[in-house]
Amino acid sequence: MDLILFGPPGAGKGTQAQFLVETYNVPQISTGDMLRAAVKAGTPLALKAQEIMSQGGLVSDEIVLGIVAERLAQDDCRDGFVLDGFPRTIPQADALAEILNKSGRAIDHVLSLEVNSEEIVKRLSGRRSCSSCGKGYHVEFDAPAVESVCDVCGAALVQRADDKEDTVRNRLLVYEQQTAPLKEYYRDKSVLS
Repeated sequence: MDLILFGPPGAGKGTQAQFLVETYNVPQISTGDMLRAAVKAGTPLALKAQEIMSQGGLVSDEIVLGIVAERLAQDDCRDGFVLDGFPRTIPQADALAEILNKSGRAIDHVLSLEVNSEEIVKRLSGRRSCSSCGKGYHVEFDAPAVESVCDVCGAALVQRADDKEDTVRNRLLVYEQQTAPLKEYYRDKSVLS
């Protein structure tokens, strides 16, 4: 099963992907996670990607497509995958179709998650994580016992740059302008649910 989870940032794609991964025993492929890992590695290309991501913009197709093509070629994707956060544009969707076509595959289903923009702003701008152990929190929905302090290790909680309210609003604007047209694209291919 080759599946895409589609929706605005903060719609719950990563959460839903985990249920699908457990049910179908296929890997979740999150371009955001792959890009953040590359940024941690500190490569020049990753640093450029970090600059773009911290402003809420989209990383170039060339960078993302290279990362995705390499990942889909790995053995654990042979029986399927759940794409989370990719494709984000129609050219990326066309390129993904080409990548899959080379191995005799195609997207089976695209699940579209719909969430109100103000709810997304509240969800994302309230996220915090421990600067030491990485445990996640939310200031409203899953607050630590002591404000801004990790319950597990006592380290300071931090907010990702791309979770700041202005950046979240910009990410939503970019989504509406560049990514939302994919709904019609996949509807025309009769795979959108």
